Amino acid sequence: MMASIGEFDPLNTRVPATKIEVTVSCRNIRLITKIAYFFLPPASPSASCPPLSIPVVVLYLQGVGTKEWREFGRTEVIDNTRNPDFVRKFVLDFFFEEKQNLRFDVYNVDSRSCNISKHDFLGQTFCTLGEIIGSTGGRLEKTLSGIPGKKCGAIIFTAEELSNCRDIATMQLCANKLDKKDFFGKSDPFLVFYRSNEDGTFTICHKTEVIKNTLNPVWQPFTIPVRALCNGDYDRTVKVDVYDWDRDGSHDFIGEFTTSYRELSRGQNQFNVYEVLNPKKKGKKKKYINSGTVSTATMSFSLTQLNFTVAIDFTASNGNPSQPTSLHYMSPYQMNAYAMALKAVGEIIQDYDSDKLFPAYGFGAKLPPDGKISHAFPLSGDNENPNCVGIEGVLEAYFQSLRTVQLYGPTNFAPVINKVANCAAEITDGSQYFVLLMITDGVISDMVQTKEAVVNAASLPLSIIIVGVGPAEFDAMEELDGDEVRVSSRGRFAERDIVQFVPFRDYIDRSGNQVLSMARLAKDVLAEIPDQLLSFMKSGGVEPRPALSSSPLPELHRHI
Repeated sequence: MMASIGEFDPLNTRVPATKIEVTVSCRNIRLITKIAYFFLPPASPSASCPPLSIPVVVLYLQGVGTKEWREFGRTEVIDNTRNPDFVRKFVLDFFFEEKQNLRFDVYNVDSRSCNISKHDFLGQTFCTLGEIIGSTGGRLEKTLSGIPGKKCGAIIFTAEELSNCRDIATMQLCANKLDKKDFFGKSDPFLVFYRSNEDGTFTICHKTEVIKNTLNPVWQPFTIPVRALCNGDYDRTVKVDVYDWDRDGSHDFIGEFTTSYRELSRGQNQFNVYEVLNPKKKGKKKKYINSGTVSTATMSFSLTQLNFTVAIDFTASNGNPSQPTSLHYMSPYQMNAYAMALKAVGEIIQDYDSDKLFPAYGFGAKLPPDGKISHAFPLSGDNENPNCVGIEGVLEAYFQSLRTVQLYGPTNFAPVINKVANCAAEITDGSQYFVLLMITDGVISDMVQTKEAVVNAASLPLSIIIVGVGPAEFDAMEELDGDEVRVSSRGRFAERDIVQFVPFRDYIDRSGNQVLSMARLAKDVLAEIPDQLLSFMKSGGVEPRPALSSSPLPELHRHI
């Protein structure tokens, strides 16, 4: 959750009314004629042609009670166009009682630099979030300004309140016998997905990659939140346009078809086939049938309940919690690294855990009253009930434990991994999946036992997220991650890659904007969970079942 727009709010007193998704388009932006395409990656289809413009839009938020502007996010870069429709959205918390000032700057990207000031400024506009929401049909058009004597074009915003739908869809599409658009050679097709709006307009929500020189393309599978496709309304119209890519940005329209998420999800282990129709050709040619067909391959897995467990490193290498130099320091002004990592990941994943009861453990500490060392003690202090209510409950138990236990060591991972694995081993029918978040500051003391625990857990419905805090080297964590080579123990390799590791220091925003940094952290560490869940389903031979349900629980499911 983006808890604040300007400053850290330790009491979490600002409660958003809802989340608003803002889509951005531009029209007739300034033409940039200089050759600026050298920065494009080799894989880019347009890497060999001079662009018209290569626009990007940057959103800045003004801090509450201040005049300071901070960057919130950027759209993707679109090359060769003066009329971009950006796929990447801005999702903002809407506070009804506040005036939320927004600034949108448009730039032409002409180098590899991440420093936006290095690029050509094309114009800007100011508005409030309430102004966008309150505009007719949730659509607001503003004139770009900022360059004296120049017409900078216009920027268009569309806003929609996001539903609570947390479903995620993965699908793959292919086409057959598309119309040829290129005079020399075949077409270079790509797809553009739009969701319908109440006023009959459409909002862009996804673009596929371009497949070169073919009339029978097979696009890569892609994953998309269902609320991006239909905002949780399974019967809402989804329109798909088929284009032939052109270097100058004037892509040729091949045809279109309409569907819905419910229809896309209906095909169980089979293809849904859609005719691609071009209305202009249909009206001109009596014998016109279609401009080809597009097929969607869909396999639906049953709803899966996530069970989220937390484990926190209480070893002495973290430093005395009463000292500002400690990674566990409880500052009255901002959360420490452990708390920020826990809150960032937990607040997203808790939406998929219906009972909001999270087992939370510590490891590497001496416990009162006898000073016994434990590597899996409940933060709640109750050995019979390690659950905490919500992420706020976990944070409260964590802070309370810092006041009562003695930080010690060593850093042993295996005990808590085995504890969660034992729970996962009891439910392997695909109805539940376990996620263990481990936050630590140092090297692993029991690497041999940890590898064995991970290898054993790889056959279970379990994923392990490790967030490394502090300045230490995390070579052992990288080894466990297994992106290149899966971890092995006693000659046996893990059946699946179930470990995701990220160093917290990579997400420290030098500008001080912790909200954005933690959003990136959460996105990156959770990115692999759906694929890991899917790999367990496949490896365990779990049979797919209908995914659409009337269940009100925000449970996770996938479609491929």
